[in-house]
Amino acid sequence: MVTLNVYNRQGDTVGTVDVDPNEIAGPVNKQLLHDVVIMYLANQRAGTHSTLRRGEVAGSTKKLFRQKGTGNARVGTKRTNKRRGGGTAKGPKPRDYEYHLPKKAVRAATRMAVRSKIEDNECLVLDDLTVTLPTDPKEHVGLTKQVRLLLKALKLNDTTCLFGVTAYDKNLVLAVRNLEEARILPVAELNAYTVLRQKRLVLTRAALEALRKGTVVDNKDEPAKA
Repeated sequence: MVTLNVYNRQGDTVGTVDVDPNEIAGPVNKQLLHDVVIMYLANQRAGTHSTLRRGEVAGSTKKLFRQKGTGNARVGTKRTNKRRGGGTAKGPKPRDYEYHLPKKAVRAATRMAVRSKIEDNECLVLDDLTVTLPTDPKEHVGLTKQVRLLLKALKLNDTTCLFGVTAYDKNLVLAVRNLEEARILPVAELNAYTVLRQKRLVLTRAALEALRKGTVVDNKDEPAKA
């Protein structure tokens, strides 16, 4: 059993919550996590690299000089990869790197990633996570600034973090998208790569309860964008 502190918007502890890691996932399988992360990284590759082979570079295919009698080593065309300006031998060509592991394995890896964050004390729980624009223009505090103040109160302003919520909130998405060090995703769209890539996982109390009740995560077997 792991006890997590629950924080408010001011960074004060307002309670605790006990979490059984076994409710989130089974034992962490490092090899499975590695395989899933490699899959996501491979799926992000554009695969547009291209080199010119000896048959594609400009130049004559005429033999440079006769085979014997010159005293030099025998040579063929100037397009050979042995010469400057020639083609590339076995160079990369455009290809698709995308592949997919079984969906059950990917979903299990996502839950394992969340469990690892909890067990490594890299998970925080927020009592509530909402941002609103004040009605009084004199007290105007931008949406992004509100999130920055929250990160500072939680002492997370010097690290990367992932906010896990139950559903998208327009103001919250607008607030977080301008922060290079922060991301936000509903728990139903979490994936192992994004969870592990961010140093801290910040869950709302409702999002944590959704995970404990068995909310299906990683229901889209798609490449995760950095």
